[in-house]
Amino acid sequence: DRDVTGVQTCALPICFPELLIAIRQAWKSRGDQVREAAKRIAGQLAERAAPLTESAVDEAVLAGAVDKLAGEFDDRHGGFGTAPKFPPSMLLEFLLRHYERTGSQPALSKAQRTCEAMARGGMYDQLAGGFARYCVDAAWVVPHFEKMLYDNALLLRVYTHLARLTGSTVARRVAEHTATFLLDGFGTEQGGFAASLDADTDGHEGLTYVWTPQQLIDVLGTDDGQWAAKLLVVTKVGTFEHGTSVLQMPVEPDDADRWERARAALLTARSARPQPGRDDKVVTEWNGMAITALAEAGGVFGRPEWIAAAVAAAELMLGTHLVDGRLRRSSRDGVVGRAAGVLTDHAWLVEGLLALHQVTGSDRWCAEALPVLDLAQQYFADPEHSGAWFDTASDAEALFRRPANSGDSATPAGASAIAGALLTASALGGSEAYRSAAEASVERAGIVPAKAPQAAGHWLTTAEALAHGPIQVAVIGAAADAARAALDATARWTAPGGAVVLAGQPGAKHPMLAGRDLISGGAAAYVCRGFVCDRPVTSVDDLQTQLRSE
Repeated sequence: DRDVTGVQTCALPICFPELLIAIRQAWKSRGDQVREAAKRIAGQLAERAAPLTESAVDEAVLAGAVDKLAGEFDDRHGGFGTAPKFPPSMLLEFLLRHYERTGSQPALSKAQRTCEAMARGGMYDQLAGGFARYCVDAAWVVPHFEKMLYDNALLLRVYTHLARLTGSTVARRVAEHTATFLLDGFGTEQGGFAASLDADTDGHEGLTYVWTPQQLIDVLGTDDGQWAAKLLVVTKVGTFEHGTSVLQMPVEPDDADRWERARAALLTARSARPQPGRDDKVVTEWNGMAITALAEAGGVFGRPEWIAAAVAAAELMLGTHLVDGRLRRSSRDGVVGRAAGVLTDHAWLVEGLLALHQVTGSDRWCAEALPVLDLAQQYFADPEHSGAWFDTASDAEALFRRPANSGDSATPAGASAIAGALLTASALGGSEAYRSAAEASVERAGIVPAKAPQAAGHWLTTAEALAHGPIQVAVIGAAADAARAALDATARWTAPGGAVVLAGQPGAKHPMLAGRDLISGGAAAYVCRGFVCDRPVTSVDDLQTQLRSE
């Protein structure tokens, strides 16, 4: 600043030495003036960092968010805005939940259109499953080939819920392949999930993934190679660089068995190519997302191996990342790092553990989750402003300004993530304190979903769960009872997003299960809202009817 240093700005690096000299001189000769200017700047930053004014996220805000998003929707290609296009995972989750609660066809159609476009385009790996970070074009053709754990975990949830809600075979296939990709592509020896896969291979972006028509023929033979080239939009000109193409699938194969044989052969051939590097850092937050997604998807689709993978990751988090009662941010090769966990780490670990609690029925996961949630409230809640949160702990290294971000970006903000975790915990355990904290958090950030819904996907998702109850489904029956298993499976497939589902035996002391009895000696399901329940049902059809009427 010229008023402080007396130096005009100029192009770097020519003036950088002069700038350093001027700063030193200003500090020596006009230290008081510099300190006063710093105080003014600090004060102005503190004013801008003040918590948001409380604002309700009511029905008008939720419906208004759908309308605002419609104004930014790409009717031709799906998604929101123009290139580059990132996967709007949290907005899609919100739109699906809004449809389930209100029956809004515009909300459902935008979610379906976007999910379909992403799944058929180049951002989705048509061979192995999983999604790249974003697409450089508006039509979802050319990706930036880096693959992030958090994107794939969030998208696994979205496609699972879309398949559950609509019965879409495409959504189910994408969810199943993406879950498999999480295990195969990101899984570590210690049971966790790595952070990312590089975009480049041997210094060339996309080298592992792109194809020419001749390469398809070399692997599949002339007939199948030409058929696959047409199916996957692999052209002589190419859709990427140097005559290569990114695989797409604009339409379903006319012969599913033929495609599966071709996909397996192409995947085998691709695995022999040089592979992108992998960031083996295991991040607590992103692993919490993966645990949540795999537990939910495993329960919906009946895939115990996905649940087992989620359990292994949870064991790593609790055994390695939780040190002396406090959470750390990451580990590598089983060795935990020194960086302290931030708010998002606590929030997503809690969500993951509570998802495991629901899908396994083991009280252990709930018992492990609640102390982590209490740690978050103790160290990250703003003691002066109800519902406000800091991203770093109160005993963390002091920074110029303690960060507190209210807007969702590539991943949910810490505040919106902890609001969701508080709500899940309250629905499972009946804690009014947790629910009040969740409501206060949503209200504190209410202006964000009202004014800028694109930056509030997870806030809107949590608000939808609040508006819906959230729904609780308690299933009672003997552990090996086939009727209980059928009711449990039906609940996980049919219950709306944000619902909690728990199965247990008669006489259980868990708050969701206590006092719930068998009906005529057989298994029964109780659909509740705030622990106030409808009449118990014993048949799958009756349970579906109750859940679809909620």
